[in-house]
Amino acid sequence: MDQSQVPMRAASFRFCWPFLLSALFLPACGTISPGDRSHVAVPESWKAARGAPADAETLAHWWRRMGDPVLDELITRALVNNFDIRTARSRIAEARARRSLETAAFFPSIGGSVSGRTDRSKNQGVVSESERYNAALDASWEIDLFGKQYQRRRAAGADYDQSVENFYATQVSLAAEVAQTYVTLRSAQQQMAIVEKNLKAREETVQLTRWRAEAGEGSELDAQQATSTLEQARGTLPTLRQTIRQSGNDLALLCGEPPGRLDARLARSRDLPETPGRLAIGIPADTLRQRPDIRAAEAGFIAAVARRRAAALERLPSLNLSGSIGVEALKAGRLPSPESTAASLLGSLSAPIFDAGRIRQNIRIASETEEQALIAYDRSILTALVEVENALIAIQESASRIVTLRRAIAAARQAEDLASQQYTAGLVDLLVVLEAQRTLLSLEEQLVTTRANQVTAHVQLYKALGGGWQPLSRS
Repeated sequence: MDQSQVPMRAASFRFCWPFLLSALFLPACGTISPGDRSHVAVPESWKAARGAPADAETLAHWWRRMGDPVLDELITRALVNNFDIRTARSRIAEARARRSLETAAFFPSIGGSVSGRTDRSKNQGVVSESERYNAALDASWEIDLFGKQYQRRRAAGADYDQSVENFYATQVSLAAEVAQTYVTLRSAQQQMAIVEKNLKAREETVQLTRWRAEAGEGSELDAQQATSTLEQARGTLPTLRQTIRQSGNDLALLCGEPPGRLDARLARSRDLPETPGRLAIGIPADTLRQRPDIRAAEAGFIAAVARRRAAALERLPSLNLSGSIGVEALKAGRLPSPESTAASLLGSLSAPIFDAGRIRQNIRIASETEEQALIAYDRSILTALVEVENALIAIQESASRIVTLRRAIAAARQAEDLASQQYTAGLVDLLVVLEAQRTLLSLEEQLVTTRANQVTAHVQLYKALGGGWQPLSRS
């Protein structure tokens, strides 16, 4: 067969060209933003406090402001080795592959085949053989006539953006969780030091009551009461040791390490991390731009809108182009110079006529998914606003409580000294001394707890402001 004999579907091909041209000049859809449909009114300033403008670089490494090198090391380890971080990175790679998969749908699919056939026949004792070899290229291409594939690609791109923002949100949560666990450990260590110091005072009281009992100036009841309060205070040590060891194991897990790996690094007791004296909180609008969970919710909404649009475009016709070219030769070596060639090109336009409501229900499903994504976006904004306000309130109230407790501890410490002196002089009974010791121990423990709450409130504020994430290089 010569070239003039190549079969062509000319009529079908000419029929498809107008639709192909309309696809090429189809305008892109406008930018999708959930902010245009959000029902949340963002305030211009915070109710609980006013602060300096937020610095993105400072927020990215907020833990460095706390002056604790051990905390710096732990968070740095966790941001590299934590299992949630590694999983989030893998999800980014998965989303990138899915985005590339949708991009590939814009291009034609081309396949090739080579075949050979040998025929052998025998007629009246005469054997004859014939060979035939074929090679062909087949191509198919679905034209994105009305933008359906474009919307799917847009949804996949938004999914990728969401996976990146979820990775950033994981960084934010992880840094805060490491810091809070570290504060729990240091707080328990501080409380243990206070209890051990108080135990020495109570041991001296027990010894004093025994001496007085032996000298006939006291009673055995006093000695037993002093011993009881001593053992009661000593009974808190196992709980504190448990908290310290379990917190150390939790930190190891957060850092991707086996239990006990960090014990030597954490064994030495340190004071609680420092709290910055000046807050850089900016305005609510800054927080909404800084928080990756809000940006992730925005990307989720964009993906939902694109999928709803793609579902609606299922009602419109689809245009497919397919073609093939083949060659045939009597010998395999003659395929580059074949005896015959054949080519075909086909354009087809198809549209749904009856599907029992499948497309309509898919549109409804996609519309409800879009509405849920908008609700999630609104909720993420309100959650951010509430978290910042609550953290600011906690910082203010804990600072006020610390001032009060320090005054109370100073008075309680003086009261304990006076009670011990008066008991030694025989002016008061033992219960006054024991009550003074209990009061002092309780106040000192409350101070450590409140200081830990204050540090935790700062950590929660940095988390609420969206601090603790570092950008990735995007591809």
